[in-house]
Amino acid sequence: MQANGTLGLIATNTVAQGDSREVGLNAMVAAGVTITRAIQSRSWPAASANLEYAAVWGTRGSVNDELPRVADDVSVRRISTLLEASGRVDGMPERLAENTGLAFIGCYVLGMGFVVEPDEAQEWIAADARNAEVLFPYLNGEDLNQRPDGSGSRWVIDFGGRSQEESAEFLLPYRRLSEQVRPERARKPKAVREAPWWLFLRSRPAMRKAIADLSEVLVIALVSKTVMPMRVSTGQVFSHMLGVFAIDDYGAQAVLSSTLHRTWAITYGSTLETRVRYTPSDVFETFPLPPSTQRLAAAGRTLERDRREVMLRRNLGLTNLYNLIDDPGVQYDPDVARLRDIHVEIDEATVEAYGWDDLRLSHGFHSYRQVERWSVSSPDRVETLDRLLLENQRRATASGIGSGRRLATTRTSQTETLFD
Repeated sequence: MQANGTLGLIATNTVAQGDSREVGLNAMVAAGVTITRAIQSRSWPAASANLEYAAVWGTRGSVNDELPRVADDVSVRRISTLLEASGRVDGMPERLAENTGLAFIGCYVLGMGFVVEPDEAQEWIAADARNAEVLFPYLNGEDLNQRPDGSGSRWVIDFGGRSQEESAEFLLPYRRLSEQVRPERARKPKAVREAPWWLFLRSRPAMRKAIADLSEVLVIALVSKTVMPMRVSTGQVFSHMLGVFAIDDYGAQAVLSSTLHRTWAITYGSTLETRVRYTPSDVFETFPLPPSTQRLAAAGRTLERDRREVMLRRNLGLTNLYNLIDDPGVQYDPDVARLRDIHVEIDEATVEAYGWDDLRLSHGFHSYRQVERWSVSSPDRVETLDRLLLENQRRATASGIGSGRRLATTRTSQTETLFD
């Protein structure tokens, strides 16, 4: 390999996301490449292809630190492998042992025959009261973000871990699955064909165990523009398009609703067009949670109470509500102004919980990753990401994880007491 040289690279925008970034751009930079110019994500300039592309310019020669780089047409001092302005801290976050066992992906049903309309579910229960044991409300990402109460619009048949013989005792639900799901599964790959067709393909027993003693949990749509969790009741089935946090603490709700957490998710998750893919392993498991405080808990309770009241009164789902909050053209709406103020308080309470008394946040309308939101300023975003990454690295080093981002670990008592 030559000691000097330059390169230019055009790829889909996923080159700077997730595993693609780890095996590609991260490896290139580790081998001595300096990124001097970048386009993180833009629409391909031709109607023949509907895709987002990224472009990278770099060199293996030495580059004076004082020479500016250009990221998305803006002069910056450094460019990270995320293809955006980099702060003073290098590296990628590690997965933290203390966060293991708290965040899950919901159940992968695989088979629309499992899904039942509410009226039909009630008819089945009226025909045989025992059917209530295997029929549950079914919450997916679309319902969470679109319905004012964040409730599921349909029900689902869930036999849990029952055997085929036990499941067959529930005549109407079992017949539905036998007629619709069984032939559908028979056309799938071998691993699916050999799985019990009357059960979910992925029933998430670890998630069920983690939330078994909770009456409420926090959930988040895994693909969304809002990147905002909601508090919902347990006793329902969560779809595989939801992230489920085995947490019911209001302080945790505040932190996960903060600009700091949302920015972390946007930065270290991935994207689908302008929507964010929230991957619990890359986002939550790496996020260094702050200690709980009374101020955080109070802010979380206020957000839950006031936001829910506005959503129900104005018949707004989570997405439509945050479209208003993030719209600079909405200036004289008292509900929107109130919720913006609540999010400012949440951010300030989160910063205080970390002990960053020297940090003064500035809020307004700022664009990041092609989306304008009510958030902290760009310098504050870079600074908070730097501090979060430093804290992540400190905790990873203290726990002996080192660079083992794929390490499987068990939940520690430290996590259990973070949000009492």
